[in-house]
Amino acid sequence: MSATICAFILTFSTLCGSRVVSGVLSGPTNVSLTSCNMDLVLRWDPPEGAPSGLLYTTEYYTPVTQSKLGCVDISALKCDFTSLNLSISEHGKYTGRVWAQLGQERSAWVESNEVTLDKETIIGSPNVTLFSNGATIEVSIKDPVFKISAFRNIFKFATYSITYWKDGQNGKAKTIKDILQNRVVLTDLDLWTTYCVQVQIETVRNLNNKPSRAVCERTTKKEEAPWVAALVTFVFLAVVVTLVVVAVVYRKSISHFLCPKDALPQYLVAPPNSSVYTAIRNSHPPEEFYDQVCIVADDQTVEEGCPPEAAGTNRSKETDISVG
Repeated sequence: MSATICAFILTFSTLCGSRVVSGVLSGPTNVSLTSCNMDLVLRWDPPEGAPSGLLYTTEYYTPVTQSKLGCVDISALKCDFTSLNLSISEHGKYTGRVWAQLGQERSAWVESNEVTLDKETIIGSPNVTLFSNGATIEVSIKDPVFKISAFRNIFKFATYSITYWKDGQNGKAKTIKDILQNRVVLTDLDLWTTYCVQVQIETVRNLNNKPSRAVCERTTKKEEAPWVAALVTFVFLAVVVTLVVVAVVYRKSISHFLCPKDALPQYLVAPPNSSVYTAIRNSHPPEEFYDQVCIVADDQTVEEGCPPEAAGTNRSKETDISVG
């Protein structure tokens, strides 16, 4: 009985307890190096049955260079080498590795796969914008942003593949390939119809590129002829320019017309040495004709300046009035 128990203990210790007995940690699992939009990220899973509180340290190297330290003593399960301002080339081949540590115990290095950046990086989905104009839809494409370098510096001859379909009719989608321009007009579309568009970048070396999300836009009524808008714009600008020129050239006349001023007589504005001023100064006042008027009061007092017979005349009239 005791022999059976001892054998069981030894077997259990051999299969499950080697890490605890020896004091050596098991290494991380599922270690992989990936790249999307020219980044370089190492990912892993914790060791099987790992205790809490593990920390990880990473490195990377190329076939022609020594290993360089990446993330140190981190608890996360990934390390982005391109975010550490390291000298990573867009045409390089890289391999990553990671160890786990708990206190003074440390696991062995666990290496990842090798990645050639410019050949194996996954190109992300482009940004797509649609503009509707009558029975046409313009597709505007913007390349993804790379972590290192620029998209066209690495993939100069990349093309676009555009797939479009009527909303709800995915099975009847049409595809246009080998497009170099980032602005494309889809023609011969039905009016008042919603179309959905999806764009994918294609390169010779990269095959696993992500397509864009489907973007939908509705066509409208038939567009007006371009010359109509141009003619309206030209007429409007011509009228504006004509009004401005007239206002500048005839500004004084327009000002007098809108705000008229009363003209003063010529003799008031004539200068002292003018003929008008001299004629006015040497002229004589015109002869005045008038009749003398005398006022006789009721007390028959003759006003000063009236002839004496004025009083008698008044009294005789008064007598005549009394007799009558």
